[in-house]
Amino acid sequence: MWKCRSDPVLHIDLRRWADLMLVAPLDANTLGKVASGICDNLLTCVIRAWDCRKPLLFCPAMNTVMWEHPITAQQVGQLKAFGYVEIPCVAKKLVCGDQGLGAMAEVGTIVDKVEEILFRHGGSQQS
Repeated sequence: MWKCRSDPVLHIDLRRWADLMLVAPLDANTLGKVASGICDNLLTCVIRAWDCRKPLLFCPAMNTVMWEHPITAQQVGQLKAFGYVEIPCVAKKLVCGDQGLGAMAEVGTIVDKVEEILFRHGGSQQS
């Protein structure tokens, strides 16, 4: 939506504004895009423009068979190599009806990790 050179660039403005980025859930499709550097939507553009001095946390969530595919471990490893923090998925009954690993971590677990990271990085906290 840019009309002239000084117009705001949303994904850059969002990156500047945020103290921390949380991607929850991070599905297999977006995981693959982020690991490969693809930025074809607002979320992946913000991630690609992210200031790696600020924390980025991700919560994988996908079907068990997708989670167990060998490429998934490689892609999660790539995100960790970027310095991103994984909040691991958990085993339970999935939305598709299957039972197993791949469900997003519980909300309480995610909140606890976000608070821990913000405290450690001296970011703003709100109760």
